[in-house]
Amino acid sequence: MHKIQPVILAGGTGSRLWPLSRELYPKQLLQLTGDSSLLQTTVRRVAALSGVLPPVVVVGEEHRFITRSQIDALGLARNCTILLEPVGRNTAPAISGAVEFGARDDDQVIFLVLPADHLIQDSDRFAAAVEEAAALAADGFVVTFGIEPSKPETGYGYIERADGCKVRSFKEKPDLATAREYLASGNYFWNSGMFAFSGRTFREEMAIHAPEIQAAMARAVELGAWDGRFFRFDSQAMSEAPSDSIDYVLMEKTDRAAVVATDLGWSDIGSWQALWEVSDKDSDGNVLQGDVLVEGSHNCLIRAGDTLVAAVGLEDMLVVETSDAVLVAPLSRSQEVKKIVARLKRDRREEFKVHRTAYRPWGSYTVLEQQPRYQIKRITVSPGEKLSLQMHHHRHEHWVIVTGTARITNGEETFLLHENQSTYIPAGVQHRLENPGVIDLEMIEVQNGSYLGEDDIVRFDDDYGRQK
Repeated sequence: MHKIQPVILAGGTGSRLWPLSRELYPKQLLQLTGDSSLLQTTVRRVAALSGVLPPVVVVGEEHRFITRSQIDALGLARNCTILLEPVGRNTAPAISGAVEFGARDDDQVIFLVLPADHLIQDSDRFAAAVEEAAALAADGFVVTFGIEPSKPETGYGYIERADGCKVRSFKEKPDLATAREYLASGNYFWNSGMFAFSGRTFREEMAIHAPEIQAAMARAVELGAWDGRFFRFDSQAMSEAPSDSIDYVLMEKTDRAAVVATDLGWSDIGSWQALWEVSDKDSDGNVLQGDVLVEGSHNCLIRAGDTLVAAVGLEDMLVVETSDAVLVAPLSRSQEVKKIVARLKRDRREEFKVHRTAYRPWGSYTVLEQQPRYQIKRITVSPGEKLSLQMHHHRHEHWVIVTGTARITNGEETFLLHENQSTYIPAGVQHRLENPGVIDLEMIEVQNGSYLGEDDIVRFDDDYGRQK
């Protein structure tokens, strides 16, 4: 039995699934195909494998608390390690850092690298493919998982297989005519972005093909530090690693690449059309979620988040409604959503970055109304959690408790507030909100002032190590 170390890559934003996916609440954290997020489904999948070590999850700094919260909610992987990327440097440095971290005691361990945001519908075939890949990895191969194509897909890269299990070449995303040729040949497979290799093999190959990345990430681990349950790569060292994909720096260059070809019911859910293809549909071919009414509409994906969405006579259309944005497009052009996201970023609009509901290590807040000199929020604090001891230079706050019990620090006073009770906090006064109870604390906060930005926070004490 091979010792297998799962490594789950949970970075990225999935901009093609905007407006549901945002920079600070990316695709892997969304519930797209069931009651669990894609990240949670991936953690469950590896936990079901026999003989695997607790997973290592690589995540961006800004997503660390919601990632930890989602993993803890499963009750399956409390021993997992979360590695923090202080800077985003693509998949090669992320994987290299995970290997340097995990292979310090045993470089014969088999690393199973999986994206956090992919759908795999056949768990039994996945387990069999992992077993096959682990055996090849133990023999010194760098293994990739090739998905048997079901159609001439132009949105995926391809793997060309040579004799046996060896890889002959990797192909970029083809045009339709070339994709049809690949499908007809029977020797090309979709590149899934999943890998298996021993720590020793990976280090040897990276030393040949990407020594700068390997050296930088070795330093990033050596100089890194624990922050509670998180291990943070050293920022300066990681910044020196070239930002490249593992396909480019290693898989396309090594002569030790092998492919395990399989059919897993796999999708990277890289677009709204891809989500429509893998989702359950009604008798008219529609995928509907939320408060949606349709008449005479066929082959559509319609999601309602905060309000009723009604559609009449739509064909092959995409409609996604959230609290602050509505997307309407032909399903066939859903890949072009990333152009809208690029414009939002260029214009410095908040809609590319956050939802009106923002998640924090202590809970969440939702912006109910926002005007030039006042803002109304609904704040939810999880049981046993508390916000930082803080103050604001430019805003005053009125707090009204809706549900639960709050322990309030307001200047020199500390006291309890219950449902329908309130307090007022002037600008410049240190304050703190805590939930000492066993149910969620919900509060309405009314902010008044000349500046209401989230960066007007001075923290004096914080349980989560945040400085700003």
